[in-house]
Amino acid sequence: QVQLVESGGGSVQTGGSLRLACVASGQIYAVNVVGWYRQTPGKQRELLATSPSAVNVRGIGPATVADAVKGRFTISRDNAKNTVLLQMNNLTPEDTAIYYCNLQNFRRVPGDPDDYWGQGTQVTVSS
Repeated sequence: QVQLVESGGGSVQTGGSLRLACVASGQIYAVNVVGWYRQTPGKQRELLATSPSAVNVRGIGPATVADAVKGRFTISRDNAKNTVLLQMNNLTPEDTAIYYCNLQNFRRVPGDPDDYWGQGTQVTVSS
């Protein structure tokens, strides 16, 4: 089993920054992809960024950042610490949401991953 714990959410004013962290524990395979999503009431969960544990692996794509947050959000990871960060700059009220960490854990590649979610962390941006 894998557990994901997010932290770093909070309240900031427009133009502020926050850094979210997602720490994974448990049986994490060498090939995995971590993604950050966000969700607001009544809307579907929105993919923000992804980061694979390795590059040039068959069936695993490169790191991605959604156009909606490109230039403001940066994803990074420390595999040794099983931690993935989401640096969020120049925040606006439209960024207010619950932010979730997702892990796709590949036992073998190519293949279907085991899928895990964190509990979410609230980000609130006031004008």
